[in-house]
This record gives sequence, structure tokens and C-alpha cells, in this order.
Amino acid sequence: MMTFANPVYDKNFPDPGVLHVDGTWFAYGTNNAVDNVPLLTSTDLVHWTEQGDVLPKVGDWAELGNTWAPEVVRTDAGKYVLYYTARWKKADRQCIGVAVADDPHGPFADTRGEPLICQDDEGGSIDASPFRDEDGSLYLYWKNDGNHIGVPSHLYAQRLSPDGLHLTGDRVRLLTNNQPWHGTVVEAPEMLRHDGKLYLFYSGGAFDSDGYAVGYATCDTPMGPCHDAPENPILRSSATAAGPGHCYPITLDDGTTWLLYHAWPPDGIGSINPGRQMWLDRLDWTGGKPVVHGPTAGAQPMPGRQTSIRGDSIQTP
Repeated sequence: MMTFANPVYDKNFPDPGVLHVDGTWFAYGTNNAVDNVPLLTSTDLVHWTEQGDVLPKVGDWAELGNTWAPEVVRTDAGKYVLYYTARWKKADRQCIGVAVADDPHGPFADTRGEPLICQDDEGGSIDASPFRDEDGSLYLYWKNDGNHIGVPSHLYAQRLSPDGLHLTGDRVRLLTNNQPWHGTVVEAPEMLRHDGKLYLFYSGGAFDSDGYAVGYATCDTPMGPCHDAPENPILRSSATAAGPGHCYPITLDDGTTWLLYHAWPPDGIGSINPGRQMWLDRLDWTGGKPVVHGPTAGAQPMPGRQTSIRGDSIQTP
């Protein structure tokens, strides 16, 4: 039996957002000292190769630096749409932009003169995450950056147009930071449909502390209402990984579910060397509830065949 051990990428790579195309996993991460949106690729979720910057130029509305939490979706038209967070010069807020490419390797281009979303009065908007449901409809999830200005943070949802470039319909709030473990923050929403039910994974707590953790809520529809799980958080710090969070749930063809996330070394919280490393752990379902086996530092079996991810797997001619 082939095994692996965490972390699966031992350098700084915060906020991984993942796409699967033709047998290759694409992980997009928060900016580093060189790249606005660094890219890693893998064929097995364990061995990752650095591919450089997929967003060589941020939108004209944005300042360089502070390019956070990118995620990509492929539209029915065959385009790849990147949602990323950057600082809007006009508002001096972190806001969500959108860029397009013909290939998941990029380069992505943001030709807009302003961000897609920026809730200026709520502190800004960050951590955009697209979700394609079983019927093909697209949704976008994100948080207002309320903790930046001392107001509540919420997780939001809104429908996307088929091309992924426009928000449509009403915007709804799904969750608010109202639990002790949340502190001032709920963020990094990720919607997953499993066995016909909807699960919204999210992170709470200060990202640069060992209190940062992962929880989930069950949702009646992609637009809510959502019901926070009483057993939260389901992934928290251990002796080998501090502040695990900003997770991405992955469902494989063999039916297993895995969680890709970042975590600090316990003795390196807040340091960029090595920074937030990328971890991978098995997630099981017990009585309809997700149970994470992690953070796991010892040897564990390699993931099986990778052909689907949150329903977003892409097989192109």
C-alpha cells in the first residue's frame, strides 16, 4: 500500500482553492513575495509542482500585494473564471475581482475597472468560492470583511450568471460569527453536495492563532437557510499542526472525501518561513455528519482515483 505524510507541500501556500481538469489537480493560493496567484499542480493530491503566477497583472482597480484566496471555475463556454481578493484603491478595502483565461494554467486577465463585489460599508468582501450544483447552476459564496472594521462577519451567497462573470438575483446571509470559537471571524466558505445533501464548510477564529479551525453547516438549498452544526469545530489544532483552516473538500471517484487545507507549524505561527503549509486528510461521513481524520502527521494511505471534485471535475477533449 502506498502511503504519504503531511504536509503535502511544505512551503508557504495559504488558502488553497482547487480545480480538477483532465486528470490534473490545480491548486491556486494566496500571493507570495513573487506571484500574485501562485499555482501548484498534481496528479495524485500528494506530490505538487510549482507552476508560477497565473495572474501576472491584477485588475486596474487593485493594488499589488494582498491578493488572497483565489478559486477557479470552468464555465459551459469552456472559459476559466478566477475569483480573487485584492485591495481596491478607491475604497481602501479588500474586495473580490474576477479574471478570465482559456486555460487553467492562465494567464488570467481582469479587464474590469472595478471589483465584482465590495461591501465597503461592511468592511469589504473576501474569500470568494464558486459552486456548481447538480443542475449546472452556479453560485458564489464569500464573506464580508467585518472583523476589519469591528462589525460582524457574515457568509454570503448569490447566484452567478452562466458565464460566471455577473451576480444575479438576491444576495442572502447564510451564517454569522455568533459562536464562541468563531471569535470575530467566519470565513472561507466552501459548499459541497454529498449524498444529496448540502454542506457548507467554513473557518472561524483568527487565522494567525492556534484557535483557527474548521466547522460546517447543513443547508436546505444552495441559497440556504443553513444550520450550524453543534459539534463544531470539526478540525482544530493538534501537536503537529496549528490553526488548520481554509479547507477545500474533494470527493473522489471511489466515493471517498478528502480535505485539503493549510496549517502552521506549531512553533511557527505567524511566520512566513515556512508559513502556512498545505495538508491533506481523509474525511468520513458518520450518520450524515463529516468527520475529519486530522490533522494527521503519520503515514496514511494515498488517495484513490481522482475524477471528481465537488461536482466540478472537468474532462476536456
